[in-house]
Amino acid sequence: MIDLRIRAAGPEDLDAVLAFWKVAAEGTSISDDREGVERLLARDPEALLLAEAGGELAATVIAGFDGWRCHLYRLAVHPGRRRQGIATALLTAAEERFTTLGGRRADAMVLVRNERAGHAWAAAGYGPQEQWRRWVKHLVS
Repeated sequence: MIDLRIRAAGPEDLDAVLAFWKVAAEGTSISDDREGVERLLARDPEALLLAEAGGELAATVIAGFDGWRCHLYRLAVHPGRRRQGIATALLTAAEERFTTLGGRRADAMVLVRNERAGHAWAAAGYGPQEQWRRWVKHLVS
């Protein structure tokens, strides 16, 4: 395993995270802007976890807990760092965070067309819940 440091992101990390997502994340979100991530950190300063390898950003995950459910978003690993156990380490940190907060079940938002992510989530012990469908309404245009 590589030397890995996992920590919560701070306001000083936002520009690097947004640039990183353009390279490493699959798809885009309406919240992928500085204002959106600032709101996340203002509400839950520990939710955005970063994995650094060799002092460089290698992966991210948002581990949000609303007091009822544990939600995982934006698991992204730099293309040059994939298949090195970084996502596994980051998910372990997220799951430990959830357990500490009293969470009982974690769910992950995964694009259906993202087969690579589907394989990674399955390897981490997650599976699709076919009886549910996500319903979405954008609140801003």
